[in-house]
Amino acid sequence: MANLKEIRTRITSVNSTRKITSAMKMVAAAKLRKAQDAITQMRPYADKLHEILDHVMSSAENFEDNAYTQERNAEKVLIIVIASNKGLCGAFNANSVKKAEELIKNEYQKLFEQGKIDIYTLGKTINETFKAKHVNVKESHSDIYNDLNFKTVSGLAEKVMKQFAAKEYDRVHIVYNKFKNAAVQIPQAEQFLPIKLSENEESFEGDYIYEPAKDQIVEQLIPYALKIQLYKAVLDSYAAEHGARMTAMHKATDNATELLKELKLTYNKARQAAITNEILEIVGGAEALNN
Repeated sequence: MANLKEIRTRITSVNSTRKITSAMKMVAAAKLRKAQDAITQMRPYADKLHEILDHVMSSAENFEDNAYTQERNAEKVLIIVIASNKGLCGAFNANSVKKAEELIKNEYQKLFEQGKIDIYTLGKTINETFKAKHVNVKESHSDIYNDLNFKTVSGLAEKVMKQFAAKEYDRVHIVYNKFKNAAVQIPQAEQFLPIKLSENEESFEGDYIYEPAKDQIVEQLIPYALKIQLYKAVLDSYAAEHGARMTAMHKATDNATELLKELKLTYNKARQAAITNEILEIVGGAEALNN
């Protein structure tokens, strides 16, 4: 059994850790509320925008000629992997890496072996993971989180759209964690470019007059919808990150509390054993003197 000093040192250490994890849980909870509000407000807008775009594109005459709708053989692929700049959030970052690896394995294994898969990362923590796995991380855009807003994300979206239009990439995917609630984050992999029409599109009823013409609407709406799609994915990931961190710190705090209980029980047992031994020694000494 460990001596009393060692147990007291461990109790002090665990207690300090519990205070830190408890504070981090509270900070994550405060940030989660703001991030959750942002994504819950964005989703209906993004979904409606995509619905409108689907309808206009399906009835426009020349939408297939748009630079962002052209289907090409996938000879060069870009995957944008969204994670976080910080750790201590459970399996959040690892899930993004696993989802990207799953996408590569299922659809682009040959291209990966030929070195024709590029990775853009949003989050410092996954760069080292990809490098350790010998995956080409071409660019890191972790600075987006320093000032997360539509303008900063749309800058990255514009860059990727130009690269696709210039045929630097034939396909672009986004990998991120979708926020469901504080305890559940769902890894997602969705195609960013080229744009596809929804398979389950429901026809709109009514006769609409379009001003300007449908083709002009498509030309203006597609770039904006792509920016919104990437921005929504980043907001989803940002909320999921704080949810994962809050949950992880909550579990860490609970584990520290349980460990403290065990250590205190061990300490009390050791202390009682030491007192008992001292009493026995005193009694034994007194009897020896009497004899």
